[in-house]
Amino acid sequence: MSRLRPVLAWAALGVLLAAGVAQSATALREADPTSPPDARTAQQMFADAPDGVDPIVTGPVSAAFKQRQKAANCDTAVWPNIPATCYPD
Repeated sequence: MSRLRPVLAWAALGVLLAAGVAQSATALREADPTSPPDARTAQQMFADAPDGVDPIVTGPVSAAFKQRQKAANCDTAVWPNIPATCYPD
């Protein structure tokens, strides 16, 4: 039995380490730096458009809005994963 103690201790340590890694990965996956947690997604904003809504704005917009779109990578966003910041207010 004394020979198994180190093996069991290392196994328990491995299980704890795996659980910690899984918890960290879940927390990182849930965090979205481009939008606040209470912001609605484009899919929620335009629920009546099942094929999506193009975030390209054809009218005049401010330089701050263009900068906000660039920071959110709106030009490469694909429906339904388009940040709400890509659309004008």
